[in-house]
Amino acid sequence: MLLIQKFGGTSVATCDRIEQVAARVARARSEGTDVVAVVSAMAGETDRLLGLTRALDNNAAPREVAAACATGEQVSAALLAIALNKRGCPAASMNATQVPIRTDGAHLKARIAEVGVPQLRAQLDAGVVPVVAGFQGIADDGTVTTLGRGGSDTTAVALAAALGAAECQIYTDVDGVYTADPRIVSNARRLAVLTYEEMLELASLGSKVLQIRSVEFASKYEVPVRVLSSFADGPGTLITREESALEAPKIAGIAYNRDEAQLTVLEVPDSPGAAYKVLGPVSDANIEVDMIVQNVARNGLTDLTFTVHRTDFAAARAILERNLAAIGGARVVGSERIAKISLVGVGMRSHAGIASRMFGVMAREGINVNLVSTSEIKISVAVDEKYLELGVRALHEAFGLDKEPVREVHGKQ
Repeated sequence: MLLIQKFGGTSVATCDRIEQVAARVARARSEGTDVVAVVSAMAGETDRLLGLTRALDNNAAPREVAAACATGEQVSAALLAIALNKRGCPAASMNATQVPIRTDGAHLKARIAEVGVPQLRAQLDAGVVPVVAGFQGIADDGTVTTLGRGGSDTTAVALAAALGAAECQIYTDVDGVYTADPRIVSNARRLAVLTYEEMLELASLGSKVLQIRSVEFASKYEVPVRVLSSFADGPGTLITREESALEAPKIAGIAYNRDEAQLTVLEVPDSPGAAYKVLGPVSDANIEVDMIVQNVARNGLTDLTFTVHRTDFAAARAILERNLAAIGGARVVGSERIAKISLVGVGMRSHAGIASRMFGVMAREGINVNLVSTSEIKISVAVDEKYLELGVRALHEAFGLDKEPVREVHGKQ
């Protein structure tokens, strides 16, 4: 059996922790399991390297920024290989060129195009643990690229797909994915299983356990991913395809995001193209718009409200005010103190009344819902930030997420 074991920055933050990782990998090898280890940079190292590039030039060429930042993972890979070899477990560090991991030419947000298998297979056949530097790739012109923050997760999943690994194990500082943030909900429960869709929604809505692109990659190639703790043994959370033979619980978990801001353009003429006049210039400025609602028109006028990331609030507001005459609106109002709370679960497909129940909980707690966004397996609401924790706790209790769900097995239809 082959496992890909990826260790995050906190897992390799010190030499003592690297020794603990080496002990874990060596134990798996002693039990007859082949292992490819993937490592992130030591905790804080990527930020330090980025800081150095910005200290010299805040607009440094992406090619050079990528080359500098990629060194963090190479240090971690070499140190883990040293620790493994010291234990009598043969290991060799490998960078993106040596594997190779080929990407497109977007130096700071590259996408993986191809993973070389022969070199890795040769190491494994020789009884050696390849320790691969995550986060980095190699472009067609030979320059170093990086996969974006958290990109080592994507490296690990890509290797698992290319090598046909039984599982991609992501070791981090938490022991799995929870029904809600345990810092807010004390009785949040670790989930045994999540579907790719559920994890993708949770990751995109604020859960920081896995990088979004790594989940997309895992889903595309059906790579089983397990989130585990580096510091304690346990089963973790398995992320896999949806099992149609099981009736999924209505709600898998609750995600939230504090970094939202809300903007409204008041009294916009209700005519074709009105929404584009408002949102087009914002989009052209590369500002991502999230939730959108347009009120029912009265006297030929409507209000259009949307959310953006809090860091984009000032820029988006300035664009709206600059274009207010062209839009035909009366004025722009907004708030930087907005939070988003989301219910996620594939069981929503087969259970009606989730939204009405959610709104009932919010009403009972006196929480005003500003905006609503839905998908097949998600309902998100925007609320004033001061109600975020109250809302998460109330919903967690109302949907019984602290209790193990009862899954009923049904025969095939």
